[in-house]
Amino acid sequence: MGGPALEVFKFATYVALPLLVMAHYGNPEWYRNNVLPYKEKIFPPEENIVRNLPNDQVTLKQELARIKAERLQAKAEREAAAAAAAASERSS
Repeated sequence: MGGPALEVFKFATYVALPLLVMAHYGNPEWYRNNVLPYKEKIFPPEENIVRNLPNDQVTLKQELARIKAERLQAKAEREAAAAAAAASERSS
């Protein structure tokens, strides 16, 4: 087998490797530079998260109707803007 020197080397590796990984990835500066930018890309900002969800059927239906109305209004505005842009291109 490898002998006592190999066992000492393996033990030192088993102890040192996790400590070195913790020292590198646990650094607040590394976290700020490498993790937080991706967190902002993946997860929505805290102010856009809805915390008070409707818990009864009537309130839920009202909220869904409101969301649908907002989407229809935004779609109508986009279509009106597209029609106005098309009309201005025809007149040019």
